[in-house]
Amino acid sequence: MTSTDAATGAATASTNWADALLQSFAQAGYARAEPTILQPAEPFLDLSGEDIRKSLYLTTDPTGEELCLRPDLTIPVARDYLASPRAGEAAGFSYLGAVFRYRWGRPSEFLQAGIESFGRQDRAAADAEMLALALEATHAFGVTEVEIRTGDVALFNALIDALKLYPVWRRRLVKDFNRKINLAEDIEQLTLATGPGHNEYQGVLAALAGSDRKAALALVTDLMSIAGASHVGGRTTAEIADRFLEQATLKGGALPRDALAILKRFLAISGDPDDAVAQLRALASDARLELDAAIDLFESRVGFMAARGIDVRNTRFSTAFGRGLDYYTGFEFELHAAGHDAEPLVAGGRYDGLMTQLGSAVPIPAVGFSVWVEALTRLAKAPATTRSGRRT
Repeated sequence: MTSTDAATGAATASTNWADALLQSFAQAGYARAEPTILQPAEPFLDLSGEDIRKSLYLTTDPTGEELCLRPDLTIPVARDYLASPRAGEAAGFSYLGAVFRYRWGRPSEFLQAGIESFGRQDRAAADAEMLALALEATHAFGVTEVEIRTGDVALFNALIDALKLYPVWRRRLVKDFNRKINLAEDIEQLTLATGPGHNEYQGVLAALAGSDRKAALALVTDLMSIAGASHVGGRTTAEIADRFLEQATLKGGALPRDALAILKRFLAISGDPDDAVAQLRALASDARLELDAAIDLFESRVGFMAARGIDVRNTRFSTAFGRGLDYYTGFEFELHAAGHDAEPLVAGGRYDGLMTQLGSAVPIPAVGFSVWVEALTRLAKAPATTRSGRRT
């Protein structure tokens, strides 16, 4: 058998497994979505950051609009839903299709399957259903030994809100949490910022940091304009002012020591979800923080997970867990093959803020997951079957 034959056989196997998976999604009530391959690049760049540009396959149409081959299917499915007559209603979609992303030494075109659920108000139940269906997806490939890793960015956001941090710290910590970068470093900088070393401007800087961000930014921009500053190093006066305001706040010290201790205690919570609930309630009580709504939703989700037959005791929860994307707003999860830590087999979560970012006039609840067909096919242990038991 030639390498070409082997590659063709692998591709055929992936398609067969994925087709069976898609049929099981349809039987669960999720209609097939087939968004176009060529998509506007702007939503991907806006929601995932400019760093994603180097992995996109980009082009420009005659009007100058930047387009790309779809790097994933969540945003395309969401855009099609918003453009449909069902926008705003509860609706669920499944998908299977090629996505295109430069991956440094691996094929840039690969299959992705998944589910997106829009408009459901019963968030805890919908979250649990996504995790249950994600586990069904791995089982369809004969992969039953999986690690379930979960987190909840809504808990972190609720904590930051309850601590009433200065806006610059709130923005920075939430951004770094979502992108899984520099959070420990930021905590360390916060520790240093609250130590000794006051300067003559600290009172002014603290006042700016604690004020309305737009008003503070306007003041600094006006002062720079009065001083005659314009473009420096390719950045506008407004961009320079924004950077100055952020750096000035960081250097000025903006967070009480008790808030630092609370952040570190929060980020250390991990393990069994039920135990995590108890630790979170103890933290909220000890620190006198209003976190009940976020913790209640978390606890309700754990109950729905158990009701769906998920072994909660074997589910790993961590308050520090995040998937690295800005648009997640709540529950997040990854399924990993036992003993294989490198990449998830299935990954997803709640992204209630995405619809307004894509142009919806009103918020629409949304949750879903993607299946990495390529990774699951490599681990597949038995012929693909549908729910009826028919082999493919």
